[in-house]
Amino acid sequence: MTINNKNINKVFYIFVITHLFFWTLIPSLTNQNLPLDTIEALAWGSNLDWGFNKHPPMSAFILEVCYQIFGPQDWVYYLLSQIFVIISFYFVYKFSKEIFNNNLLGLISVLLIESIYFYNFTTPEFNVNVCQLPFWSLLVYYSWKIYISKEIKFLDCFLVGLFAALGFLSKYLFIYLLVSIDLLFIYLIFVKKEKQFDFKYLITIEVFLIVLVPHFLWLNNNEFITITYGLARTGLEQSAYIDHIKFPVIYLLKQVGILIPFLILSWLLVKKIKLNLRFKDKKLLFLLAINILPIVLMFLTSLITGSKIRTMWMTPFYLFFGTLFVYLLQAQINHKKLKPFILGFVFFFFLSPTLYAYVSISQDEKRTDYPGKEIAMKTQYAWDQQFNSTINVVLGDEWNAGNLSYHLKSRPAWIGSVNREKLDQLKDYMCLDNICVGSR
Repeated sequence: MTINNKNINKVFYIFVITHLFFWTLIPSLTNQNLPLDTIEALAWGSNLDWGFNKHPPMSAFILEVCYQIFGPQDWVYYLLSQIFVIISFYFVYKFSKEIFNNNLLGLISVLLIESIYFYNFTTPEFNVNVCQLPFWSLLVYYSWKIYISKEIKFLDCFLVGLFAALGFLSKYLFIYLLVSIDLLFIYLIFVKKEKQFDFKYLITIEVFLIVLVPHFLWLNNNEFITITYGLARTGLEQSAYIDHIKFPVIYLLKQVGILIPFLILSWLLVKKIKLNLRFKDKKLLFLLAINILPIVLMFLTSLITGSKIRTMWMTPFYLFFGTLFVYLLQAQINHKKLKPFILGFVFFFFLSPTLYAYVSISQDEKRTDYPGKEIAMKTQYAWDQQFNSTINVVLGDEWNAGNLSYHLKSRPAWIGSVNREKLDQLKDYMCLDNICVGSR
């Protein structure tokens, strides 16, 4: 199909529908079991609370809603993940069109980020990183509306506060985007004095805090276990002096590696990259704040604390990278010579699902090859030989016990690790290795 000004919206919708179709179908056909993070969040969802030992509750809540509607249908959770991805794509596209006032450049901005590993190969696994994506894009879009508006609207402020809270309830690292946007507004209001302070800005803070109150209470009642886990994942406690140099350098090298396909597509788009940075340009300032500043803040975190930044933590950070690059290079883009870029995009678009299918089929010792259904059937059979009651609780680690919770028809609630106190509270129970199922 030839891209022209009349059919750009149609091309965008064909793109996102095709993305959704391939990335739902391929893992549904090639995986025998749901991925680790999805099973883990489903385990939490079986016993919903305002937080869990590893993460805040949003991903578990969304998965549990899907389970209550569709049950243990693996394809549903692959579809859910892609819905979150294409919602974020939609708002990147919407935002980009407003930045450029040009639909074609808006489309190119989205096509560019399809080449980034985080928005293709890793998307079948619905987890806290994927869960952030729509809230990240929505927060940016409505912050942009406030940024460019002469008259601040109550609804925009309310939505910024709401999406900020929902993103934070997905993963705490969402705070890096919040801080970046806040720093931009503080700079413009109090340093440059190019914007006036409006008391409606406080609406965003009020909504944000009100939505988070139940989670903060849960944190306090559970000794801030989620924050403790997050800090432990960084290796901060074992940090040595060399780590303040080693981990930031590794972090930067990984970011370059992740962006290689993106940079290749960008090169196919313009051939010669010449950047013309005008820091008084308000659009450029906003794009730098939402793209570069969060990455810089993450780098500084690693540099100052000596903490290790895990690659997947960066999943939402590159959503608007296509918009930034197109904005910087737009004067060099020849709208009539897009064929190399389109061919490159098509190559990467089909390469990623092909590699995913190959890995899924050729390797047979992955988490997604775990015989979860078979183990659940055997467990149910062994239970029925001993008891007449229904299995309604399961104990053990989130992976093994979580699989039982997901696959057993009675959908038992996961209540944590195995210990004598919990077992003594059950009417009937049966243990196999380090997993126990029981009836209250």
